[in-house]
Amino acid sequence: MKPSKKNKQALVAATLLATLVSSAFPAYADDKEEIERLRSLIQELDQRVRVLDRKQEIAAEEAAAKQKTAPVLVASEKGFGFKSADGDFEYKFKGIVQADYRAFGGDAYPSAVNGFLARRIRPTFEGTVFGKYGFRFTPEFGESGDGSATTGSSQNKSRVVDAYLDARLDPAFQIRVGKHKPFVGLERLQASADVKFIERSYISNNILPNRDIGISISGDILNKKLNYAVGLFNGVVDGGDISTAQDVNTGKDFTARLFATPYAGTDSKLAGLGFGIAGSNGNTRNSSLVSYKSPGQANTFFTYKSGTLSNGNRNRVSPQAHYYYGPFGVLTEYAVVNQEVFNGSTKSKLKNDAWHVSASYLLTGEDASYKGVKPFSPFKSGGDGGWGAFELLARYQKANIDANSFSTFVDSGKDNASSASSWLVGVNWYLNEDAKFAVNFERTDFNGGLTSKALNGKQEEFLVARYQLAF
Repeated sequence: MKPSKKNKQALVAATLLATLVSSAFPAYADDKEEIERLRSLIQELDQRVRVLDRKQEIAAEEAAAKQKTAPVLVASEKGFGFKSADGDFEYKFKGIVQADYRAFGGDAYPSAVNGFLARRIRPTFEGTVFGKYGFRFTPEFGESGDGSATTGSSQNKSRVVDAYLDARLDPAFQIRVGKHKPFVGLERLQASADVKFIERSYISNNILPNRDIGISISGDILNKKLNYAVGLFNGVVDGGDISTAQDVNTGKDFTARLFATPYAGTDSKLAGLGFGIAGSNGNTRNSSLVSYKSPGQANTFFTYKSGTLSNGNRNRVSPQAHYYYGPFGVLTEYAVVNQEVFNGSTKSKLKNDAWHVSASYLLTGEDASYKGVKPFSPFKSGGDGGWGAFELLARYQKANIDANSFSTFVDSGKDNASSASSWLVGVNWYLNEDAKFAVNFERTDFNGGLTSKALNGKQEEFLVARYQLAF
């Protein structure tokens, strides 16, 4: 065993001391006994140095062994929690809070209420065991128990948003069981914190499923250039979020999705290109049909007549794509739903559809992406502080209701239109990765509709400001 550098220095000092003593007292230098005594002293010092070195090595080995097994506390922009030293066991606490102020104008809904709203209050608990098996549980305390934004006795009832288990057996084969987002809508699959706009599009809110209970199998194949997903679910109404109760319909929905990113990970200008197609198919009978909401989510522009129920096959198809290049980003989807319905003795197959094109541009030069924005210079007060990131937004979207709906299936006592066209402009200010301010203004023009409640030629103006904290 070699002495450490520090202990080597002590040994050299002792040797020099002995040499000086021998030189200073030549009368004793020839004394063999004195020389032997000094040699023994040096050997004893050398042994002590070696013992000290070994103790230090043992302490270092014990510290290293302890570090391999000691849990690691985590506190970052990704959340709070702890994990094992090898990372196989992990627990995280995350969350999102969105506080809005909403104001409505136009002549379509003159009684619409302006005011503050806790749009989302969602703590999230998630974890991993044995490296491959995970869970996620997210309750909701914002808005009402049914997810609507209307006031009343139903307000502030908690509900379960996500509750599922994962088995990440391989990047090409992963299983998810429980209540979760079916792998269908491109915009819907974005995390709430990452969606560019304050409210999602007609496609997410009125056509494609929100969340459902079932099982999904998904994975990345072809060198992670193609993502596939298939699933089997209880089935949910257009834009709907299912409860965690026992299903009341024996019919089930099958979902499937293919999404390709052929240039991902390359230096090509097409590295941010992704495109695919998704859909669902199922059989549902005697289930109530959903009303279609305007962008502000507080008003409806089409409501089915009481007693109108599903009557069989329901299928949805959605081609979708996104493209990101530098600070520029665009995301677009189309979705159509075909649903067999009946009311009394009248039966029909209705076709409703929607589409949107959404664009964003980061004025501060950060790279746009399907996920969140990380400012080059996070906002800080003081002389050395930054200003965060600023992003401009624009969107155009349209929803169409089947003309056959107005012959028998429309609720003539409610506001209604056969189509809604909306354009939006907005700005996001990202203070850092977790916090942002957003302002959106959206105008909707309604066309068509029957009875005195027709919205034809009327408009809804929706101005909303939001502060969001997501960690």
